[in-house]
Amino acid sequence: MYQICVSGAARGSSVEEGKKLAESIGVAIAKAGHSLLTGATIGLPNYAAEAYKKAGGQMSVGISPAASKVEHVMKYRLPTLYYDTILYTGLHYVGRDTLLIVSSDAVVSIGGRLGTLHEFTIAIESDTPIGFLQGAGGISEEIKMLISLAQPIKKGSSIFFSDSATQLITELSNHLDVIHQQYKDLY
Repeated sequence: MYQICVSGAARGSSVEEGKKLAESIGVAIAKAGHSLLTGATIGLPNYAAEAYKKAGGQMSVGISPAASKVEHVMKYRLPTLYYDTILYTGLHYVGRDTLLIVSSDAVVSIGGRLGTLHEFTIAIESDTPIGFLQGAGGISEEIKMLISLAQPIKKGSSIFFSDSATQLITELSNHLDVIHQQYKDLY
């Protein structure tokens, strides 16, 4: 069982365009038997968390920018319903993003804006495999162009693209199986 992060737009046009994709990735992660991590936010990550739990997912974890549940709900206006546990970090969004990505075995990005781009750069810098579920617009649709502009991307970076949630989770899972082969008993 791997810890798979879902990163994506909380607001903006890619939320509506990506809702069904976010739900499909939540279901795919649950069916694969993995844990789900998100930034405990609204929009696409929350749609993924809801679908994950409805599909029988066993462990959903939210990593909050807030320092407490009260701050999470009242100041940040963030959800709690579809999480088995939420870690209240007090790290605001920048610190939360780092903790979220480095705590994950792999990341799936859908749509997105600046926060999703931030999480992508953290994944690349921390050697965390990342997959982009295509079809929601936003940063995820522009990332290939951004990668070409940022060349050379860190050697050994693992970046996957698909328009199928099941295929993307399969590719990420297979990749993780290979790189963690000697530790398979830990997973």
